[in-house]
Amino acid sequence: MEFTLALATLYGKLLGVVGLGYILGRCSPPTLPQRIGDFLFWIGVPLGVLIFLRGADLSGAIALAPVIAWVATLAGAALTWLWSRYQPLPQSQSTGTLMLATMFGNTGYLGYPIILTLLGEQYFAWVLFYDLLGTTIGAYGFGSLIVAAFQPQRARVLPHVELLKALQNPIWWALGLGLWVRNFPLPVTVETSLRVVGWGVISLSLVLIGMRLSQLRSLRHRRSVAAALGIKMVIVPLVLGMILGLLGMTGALQLTLVLQMAMPPAFATLVLSEAYDLDRELAVTAIALGSIALLFTLPLWLLLFPP
Repeated sequence: MEFTLALATLYGKLLGVVGLGYILGRCSPPTLPQRIGDFLFWIGVPLGVLIFLRGADLSGAIALAPVIAWVATLAGAALTWLWSRYQPLPQSQSTGTLMLATMFGNTGYLGYPIILTLLGEQYFAWVLFYDLLGTTIGAYGFGSLIVAAFQPQRARVLPHVELLKALQNPIWWALGLGLWVRNFPLPVTVETSLRVVGWGVISLSLVLIGMRLSQLRSLRHRRSVAAALGIKMVIVPLVLGMILGLLGMTGALQLTLVLQMAMPPAFATLVLSEAYDLDRELAVTAIALGSIALLFTLPLWLLLFPP
């Protein structure tokens, strides 16, 4: 009953807060999402990391989180490449975007609030390491190398430049500082206030997702996107989740990692597609349909991998 209530709370938060963001995105100045995004990037998300690390459990083989992220990334890329051999797309740029969509999920702005709501702060460090050392480094490092091979002209953006930009993300400083100060005792009132601030940041990130979705204008290549989402959000997390169970990772930890693997395509898919002249419309469709599909896949993972 308690877990069902948590799921209902999550759905209410996703639909309500993201829906609010969608409405705001339709009626607010076009520069507002960028300003909110800048605030979250430089202040909000790093502050949230500092706060939620205080309640995270850092024991166990936490270094496996990015390893699992990379395995999921490579599995998604391999399956997409095989699928494209049998169902080739009309343009190589579309194949590059499709690979991005299956390799990297929205493990930050969506992964953080979903797992914190369902499972609490205990495994937040696993979520964070998966996102930073897996998705962030992967998308702007390895992802840039992959998509450069699919663009029609010579790369305008150098992969190592994108990787250096990813390493300049202030969330890295927040991670280091958070690990240092996480055990410093604070008064109960301060701890409570920090949690309120942390959840405020999470809510604002969901508002931003809604605002970003309101700016998407087209939904093309639905068949190709459906195949990519099947790989990214069903096949890879299902197979790897079962393997994790065989390796002894069960319960809430197993579900945490499965949920991260099953997140819809990251907004980095669109960013890199635009930077490398790939298929922007395909990226838009993958992000939009993936965000909708998440509402239907979440119960599947809760049934298959109960905490």
